[in-house]
Amino acid sequence: MERIIGVPRAGRTPSQVIIGNGAASRLRELLPAARTIVITDPNVERHWHALTEGFERIVIGTGESSKTLATVEEVYRRLIALDADRTCCIVGVGGGIVTDVAGFVASTFMRGVRFGFVATTLLAQVDASVGGKNGVNVDGFKNMAGVFNQPDFVLCDSSMLATLPGRELRAGLSEAIKSGIIADAELFERIEAQRPEELFSDLGALAGIVASAVGVKSRIVEADEREAGERRLLNLGHTFAHAVEKCTGRFLHGEAVAIGMDIISRIAVATGDMSRGSCERIRSLLLRVGLPVESGVEMSRLLRAVRQDKKRSSESIYVTLPCEVGRCRIAKMPLTELERLALAVEPDSAER
Repeated sequence: MERIIGVPRAGRTPSQVIIGNGAASRLRELLPAARTIVITDPNVERHWHALTEGFERIVIGTGESSKTLATVEEVYRRLIALDADRTCCIVGVGGGIVTDVAGFVASTFMRGVRFGFVATTLLAQVDASVGGKNGVNVDGFKNMAGVFNQPDFVLCDSSMLATLPGRELRAGLSEAIKSGIIADAELFERIEAQRPEELFSDLGALAGIVASAVGVKSRIVEADEREAGERRLLNLGHTFAHAVEKCTGRFLHGEAVAIGMDIISRIAVATGDMSRGSCERIRSLLLRVGLPVESGVEMSRLLRAVRQDKKRSSESIYVTLPCEVGRCRIAKMPLTELERLALAVEPDSAER
C-alpha cells in the first residue's frame, strides 16, 4: 500500500514523501523539468542502474569522507561541464550522504534549482532525506555548512531495503527509535514487539515504520521548519552522536545516534526528567536490535568535540532531554552543567 505524506514548505506546495513497495517507479512522472541530472554513488549504480538509466549521472564517493565541500565543488564543476542551467532538476538517488550532498548542491548551484530524492537506505527514508536539512561536514565536524530547503519529492521504496546489509538496517532503525522516543510511543512499542530479523525481512512492516517516523518529522517540521524551537526535538541524541563520529570515524550515523541517545537518557535520569526504568527500556531496545551504546571514547574527549557543535550558543547548548518514551523536552543548558552531568553518568572502566 502506497502512503503519501505532505511536509509543508513555507510559500510553496508541500514536499511529497511517497512510501511503499515500488515507489521508485513514480520517479519519471514526478520530475518537474525536462532535463534531469542524477547524483548517486557506486553502490546504487550497481544495484539500481535501471532506475537511473537514460539520465545524465554524477557519481560521488561513499561514506562521510565524501560528504564535504570538496565533493560539492567537484559536483559544481561537473554540472558546469554538462552545461546545466536553472531549468534542470537534480535528483539524489542514494542514502543520507547522497541526499545531503545533492540537496546542498541543488540549493546553491546557480542560487538554486529544483530537486528530489530517491532514498535507498532505511536511515535516509526515516530521516536523512526528509525535512529539508541539507549539509556537509567541515574538518570532520558534522553538517557545519548547510541550508534549509525541502525537496519537491522523496521516494521511499521499501523494496530497495532488501539489498541493504544488516548493519545499515540497524543504523536506520536507530533513527526510527528516536522518532518513537520523541513523539510516538506506539512506534517505539511496535519496534519493541518484533524480533529484529523478522522486522528486517518484512518490507510491509518496514514501510509502516518509515511512514510513522516521517509522520513525526512532518508534524514537527510543519511547526518549526527552520529549527527556531520545536524542531530541536529531532536532535535527540545528536549532540553526543556528532562528537562520537568526530572522535572515532568508525560508527555509522545511526549507530552514533544510538550511543548519543543512551548518554542523554542517563543525563535525563540525573536531571530528574526521566525515570531509571524508562532509561533502561530505551537501552534495552537499542541493544536488542544490535546497536552500540558505548563508544569506547572517554567522555572528556567527547565533551571537547561537543563544544564545537553547531547547536552551541555562546556558553550554552540546546539539548533534547527524554522524559519518557513518546515525550521529550528542549533545554538550553550551560555547557559547564552538561559537562558535569555527562562526566557524572559516564560508566567507569570496570563497567566497560
